[in-house]
Amino acid sequence: MDFKTSKGIFLQIADNLCRQVLDGTLKPGDRVPSVRDLAAEFEVNRNTVMRTYSNLEEAGIFDNKRGIGFFISENALELVKAGERNVFFNHDLPEFMMKIKLLRLNSSDLVGLITAINNNDKDEDK
Repeated sequence: MDFKTSKGIFLQIADNLCRQVLDGTLKPGDRVPSVRDLAAEFEVNRNTVMRTYSNLEEAGIFDNKRGIGFFISENALELVKAGERNVFFNHDLPEFMMKIKLLRLNSSDLVGLITAINNNDKDEDK
């Protein structure tokens, strides 16, 4: 994983884990990698991963079963979706709309883009 300097590493690791919840790689009840294993995988300090896990536990996305490890909570998918929607509507979409205005794109430009994306998705499903 390539870390960006604009966002804390523990937040980037959390984003990565949340993406895995969204795409179904991590499902409710699944055990997540140990702090030590994930720290080794991402080549970061264990305290960084522990901070990530603590944040995700506070958010209700992880359950900590003392002595056993961390697990994906039963309502993790809904929580992650709600958080991602919030970020999309309050941050990503306004920036996207500003770009559309600056580039003076019209609806046919956007329809063409959406059609190309949909066609690409269909090709990947094959």
